[in-house]
Amino acid sequence: MKKAGIIMIIGSLLLLGLFKFPLWNIMLGAPQYPDPLGMNIYIQGIEGVNEFDLQNIDGLNHYIGMKTIPKPEDMWEFSVFPKVIIGMVLLGVIIGLLGFFEKVSYKYFLGWFILMSILGILGMYDFNNWLIEYGSDLDPHAIIKVTNPDGTPMSYKPPLLGFQKLLNFDVTSLPHVGGYLMFVGMTLTLVAFWLGRKASLKKTTQ
Repeated sequence: MKKAGIIMIIGSLLLLGLFKFPLWNIMLGAPQYPDPLGMNIYIQGIEGVNEFDLQNIDGLNHYIGMKTIPKPEDMWEFSVFPKVIIGMVLLGVIIGLLGFFEKVSYKYFLGWFILMSILGILGMYDFNNWLIEYGSDLDPHAIIKVTNPDGTPMSYKPPLLGFQKLLNFDVTSLPHVGGYLMFVGMTLTLVAFWLGRKASLKKTTQ
């Protein structure tokens, strides 16, 4: 269980990368923008990939009636998510230490992974809802109004994951470094569970 406990601790600590690196990235490319505009989404707020990207995106969005990109104080998520990540890191390290000293079952490693997966799914669901509202709640007095073939207002919701064409913009939405670190960290906790289970089964057969 010692090796499993160490891997559990390492996997949990990798989540701290979310405080340094973006969780997600959205890029917008168009013929008039040789250098695409981009947003890096951190757990504490949203920043432009380049210095004036957010300002330029807000300027474009104004014409079609979209809201400005929210500041950290405008969304409760940016104050709650960091606390959740710190809590999960501490919980994972504690479980890893207890596993190292064989004070808890290897099943706790899987329990942490399941809890983190549930929180991740809820986070993605909340993120998608924000994208829907951001792209659909348009100012009816906007300068430019574009409608679908049936006459209903067009939604400018960016994709949750992958590529989408929005008017003349090519929009790509993908995980960033922080998201990949979180994925690796969670995968390591599964490895810790497997090693812990293997060690436990070996112990019972001796």
